[in-house]
Amino acid sequence: MELKPLKIGDLTARIPIIQGGMGVGVSLSRLAGNVAACGGVGIISTAQIGYREEGFESNPIESNLRAIANEIKKARQIAKDGIVGVNIMVATKRYAEYVKAAVKSGVDLIISGAGLPTMLPELVKDSKTKIAPIVSTIKSASVILKMWERKSGRLPDLVVIEGPRAGGHLGFSLDQLENFTPEVYEEEIKGIIGVVKGYAKKYETHIPVVVAGGIYTRADIDHALKLGADGVQMGTRFVTTFECDASDEYKQTYLNASKEDIAIVKSPVGMPGRAIINDFMEHPKPGIGINGKCLKCLERCNPATIPYCITRALINAAKGNTEDALLFCGDNAYRADKLEHVKDIMDELTK
Repeated sequence: MELKPLKIGDLTARIPIIQGGMGVGVSLSRLAGNVAACGGVGIISTAQIGYREEGFESNPIESNLRAIANEIKKARQIAKDGIVGVNIMVATKRYAEYVKAAVKSGVDLIISGAGLPTMLPELVKDSKTKIAPIVSTIKSASVILKMWERKSGRLPDLVVIEGPRAGGHLGFSLDQLENFTPEVYEEEIKGIIGVVKGYAKKYETHIPVVVAGGIYTRADIDHALKLGADGVQMGTRFVTTFECDASDEYKQTYLNASKEDIAIVKSPVGMPGRAIINDFMEHPKPGIGINGKCLKCLERCNPATIPYCITRALINAAKGNTEDALLFCGDNAYRADKLEHVKDIMDELTK
């Protein structure tokens, strides 16, 4: 199929590929800027984005807010006229402040999931920043569109459908993950697109929809477009790039992984996620990070009950201490067999 530009309001991405936001420290300014420079949409993850900032241990949220501005600025320098966005999890502590910091820095697009972003329209009011909820089911799509329409008189500029094959925390219960086979979930995708089109028709506009989770090749992109999507979001494919902001050791875990090494795990905050199984996942070291200062990442996290600190486990991965790390990945991570440049991937996917 022909790849058509992705129009998000008055923004146009020449290539309908959004690079998924991956934290901690996996998709920052270097990866996002290079994807945007190649004609896609580059996304910075704000999850503990300031982990490299001086003072992070003592003031993590302030460090993160400062880093949001710094990373957006650096990504713009790389992207030039390309589209730069951020991914901000609803579950983030002081979520509203993260959104406002991104808007103040002039970010083009905010993609928000890990909960329903009910407040997002009001937080970006009177700005040019485009907004996109992440949904995983027909029900969640219906709820958020209805709520935005009723409370804010606002529709999404984009909708991201994140399926059960995605990496990191997943918006599904364990039962749903078992029941949503690829064939079954395709019907869910069509249903979500139908909901979005219904609202678009009502207001005589177009709301683009992109599909995420399990997208790795051009054939995957073409399949998503045949289902009715306007584009795709890809995360895992961009991890094993020279431009990815994570450590070389983290990238090597993808290159070393077999299909059998990838599994659904339970994160410390009780949510299912997909990761590469290592010794840490099989035998978590009790208390890793818990006895230290809480780094204030997620609203639902209770340091008194968690088996380990998810922030420190993800920072370990980003920095290269992969033995004591949570190695989030999509279900295609085992397919990576070499490091590539972002440009080479984009060229391959657009041929």
